[in-house]
Amino acid sequence: MKNILSLVACFIICIVLVQYRISNSDIRTNKPLKITEWDAFGYYMYLPAICIYHDVNELKWLAAIDHKYAVTGGNGYQAEKADNGNYVFKYLGGVAILELPFFLIGHQVAQHFGYLPNGFSPPYQYALGFGILFYSLLALLLLRRILLYYFSDQTVAITLLLICLATNFIQYAAVDSGQSHAYIFLLYVLILYSTLKWHRQPGIQWAALTGYVLGLATICRPTEAIMLFIPLMWNTHTKEASRAKWELVKQHKSHVLCAGLFGLLGMLPQLIYWKMTSGSFLFDVGSKWDFLNPHFRVLFGWEKGWFIYTPVTVLFIMGMFLIKKFPFRKSVLWFCLLNIYIIIGWHEWRYGGSYSTRALVQSYPVFALPLAAFVQQLTDKKWRIAAYCIFAYLLFVNLFQVTQYNSTILHYDDMNRKYYSRIYLNPNPSPADMSLLDNDEIITNENNYRKEILISADTSTYVHFDGNATFVLAERPIANGRPKEKWLKISCNIKAPGCLWQSYLNAELKNGDSVKQKRIRLFSPISKNETANPYVFYVQIPTTFEHSIFKLYLGAASKFDGIIDHIRVTELTK
Repeated sequence: MKNILSLVACFIICIVLVQYRISNSDIRTNKPLKITEWDAFGYYMYLPAICIYHDVNELKWLAAIDHKYAVTGGNGYQAEKADNGNYVFKYLGGVAILELPFFLIGHQVAQHFGYLPNGFSPPYQYALGFGILFYSLLALLLLRRILLYYFSDQTVAITLLLICLATNFIQYAAVDSGQSHAYIFLLYVLILYSTLKWHRQPGIQWAALTGYVLGLATICRPTEAIMLFIPLMWNTHTKEASRAKWELVKQHKSHVLCAGLFGLLGMLPQLIYWKMTSGSFLFDVGSKWDFLNPHFRVLFGWEKGWFIYTPVTVLFIMGMFLIKKFPFRKSVLWFCLLNIYIIIGWHEWRYGGSYSTRALVQSYPVFALPLAAFVQQLTDKKWRIAAYCIFAYLLFVNLFQVTQYNSTILHYDDMNRKYYSRIYLNPNPSPADMSLLDNDEIITNENNYRKEILISADTSTYVHFDGNATFVLAERPIANGRPKEKWLKISCNIKAPGCLWQSYLNAELKNGDSVKQKRIRLFSPISKNETANPYVFYVQIPTTFEHSIFKLYLGAASKFDGIIDHIRVTELTK
């Protein structure tokens, strides 16, 4: 069969996506599959509101649904009241349009197999969770066809594997699939395909598809309107090509008009919804931008930097230097630069809980073009064996980290350099490693220090107090004497079922008016609710603290009820 390698790559990707979807559902775990929560609920809520409850203005159904399924996250930020008293959804409805076929399947299953036909019972969750995998397969097969116009079968196979399995795409297609990213991923593939087809053989159907996809993408996320640069700048990579392109446009002015009309048609559902709820065809959903002071840490920061946690993306950028001869050169350059600038310009630069920079996932089909150029250049040279090793490494790292992310070892919001260095490709991080989520101090080799146990308590202590309070576990004076280096190592076991969340183990050193405090969370990625969990962290004693009072205490934002034992405070001197 022709081009079999790239077809096999699509098959492998689908198998992996299905595996991750199954592994993160109640098919494999006791945790119910819940696609429609937090931001995902904001995109989805159009469907039950319109199709089941026939209520988009007052949302009388929402309180009962949230009580049963906990979909809003507790504060209902997904909708706000307009001046006329009606609720208006914060998230636009394009994703809901793409979800509609799977919603209808789930609704039919719920009605005929004894489930609650309320929009949130298991049939809806499974229809959405596995339906997006169908879209992903469709997008992959179409992206494969696009890439094969320009690159070899081997290059396309490697590119597809890297785009899908060496990036955070896998997370947002197979796990957090209720977000907008995997849905818009398909739209980017469609606009690339329609753009390519129109430029090769202009047809009004391709113009209509280009316009409609652009309009629909805009009401998924308004910033996706910049995909206009893909058809606009296509085939302008040389002066001759550019001249021929605009002559072609002049010859088909009706196609431009058609694209504009279908673009409006794609946006029309959102405009009608806004008119019905707010009284106006346009509504400010309230985004804030820092374009004059963009947040480059979105790309390079240890919190969730794109280049750090998905390092294959560095190859995306390197490939842009290798696409000079391709008709998509200016499309890719203009789009990718503007897209990245917009993403790093958003005020809420963390983009909520996420693995790497999730706001760039949907545009990976565009980045696939320069990536393919880089892959082809590298694999055609004498160092192709080294290239294959690098590609395999990038795939392995990402799949390992996705597993870490879904067990919260790779944290969704609190990552930092020291913590990442300790968990990197580490299948069994220690309690001391976990402490670096909150505490930036640690000793890597205790054998270089003289040890003295200052506090030792093996007996179990029952601790109970109400929220917003503290409980002192140990307190004693410490003489420093200005050594070169002195540390405290604090360890204990804590069992507190249902009380670990928003509870902390705190250490305090006080020298006169000077105070040094460190704390670690009890709800760590390796803690278990029903067992005694070990905790370890370090505090370096400042050399200026000649005499200090050390205090170890528990603090909790809510009620704490648990048992603490094996408390140890060890002094380490060097």
